[in-house]
Amino acid sequence: MTQINFVKHRESSWNDFSNLLNGGKKVLKMNASVFLHSYRELCQDLNTAKANGYDLSLIERLNSLVLAGNQILYSKRSWSIKKPIRFITKTFPASLRAEWRTFAVSFLIFYGLGIFIGIICVRNPDMAIEILGSGTARSLEQMYNPESVYYLTPRDVSSDADMFGYYILNNISIAFRTFAGGILAGLGSLIFLAINGVYMGAVFAHLINLGFQNTAFPFVIAHGSFELTAIVLSAQGGFILGFGLFFTKGLSRHASIKKAGERALPLIAGAALMLLIAAAIEAFWSSRHELPLMLRYGVGAALWILVAAYFLFAGKKLTKQA
Repeated sequence: MTQINFVKHRESSWNDFSNLLNGGKKVLKMNASVFLHSYRELCQDLNTAKANGYDLSLIERLNSLVLAGNQILYSKRSWSIKKPIRFITKTFPASLRAEWRTFAVSFLIFYGLGIFIGIICVRNPDMAIEILGSGTARSLEQMYNPESVYYLTPRDVSSDADMFGYYILNNISIAFRTFAGGILAGLGSLIFLAINGVYMGAVFAHLINLGFQNTAFPFVIAHGSFELTAIVLSAQGGFILGFGLFFTKGLSRHASIKKAGERALPLIAGAALMLLIAAAIEAFWSSRHELPLMLRYGVGAALWILVAAYFLFAGKKLTKQA
């Protein structure tokens, strides 16, 4: 094909592609399939022009169009607030409801053990000290004793901002170990979840036995709705990952783990977000012991109701569509 015939046959397509490039994001979005088709044809035209030794001016024209199309096609997408909002309002709660069985198992293990051990330790105070260790028991007494200089403040932490960082580090480390243990067929997550449940029950029982419930419960109730739920979610993610490793349902092990990871990822990302919220509440609200007791209980109860309502009702349309 001569250059004249080639240009005559293809130039209208090049002009259309150029108009698409100059039309802006809205035009490109409305004509995405046309853009991709035209871009592929343009790349072929550039190769044809080079192979046949057509004029450099024509090759440069086609090359500039290809480069412009390549920039649009492979350019880094700008960050959009819509994605995190969609994750929070729809994807995260819908993912939990889709995996409600593993959540129920994690929830029952954690709270079931916590309540069971708590009741036993209230009736047998020495057992709480045996579980916690004498050093930990003394630290808890100092932290929740209103007459102590360490009342509701971790050692070596002086400001709310420092406490925020301290709580984030502590919470994330617990959640990460609980999730990562899932790689051992879910047994690691089960062990970490059980340990945390037992520890929680022993802690509260020990504080009740000391008569510090009016300092402990108002402190924990607000941020506990986010922190404790996040720990359960971390274990749930670990269970999903562990089951995917050993129960492949006909898939290759690699494909099964990949699928399990896709199911667990929204839960783990959501748990991390909840731990950040918990750390903020713990640092800037929970330690405000000068506030009225009923106000602190009221806010705490409201947050528990909010978390429950969020997982029950948020993103319902997405669940139905799925």
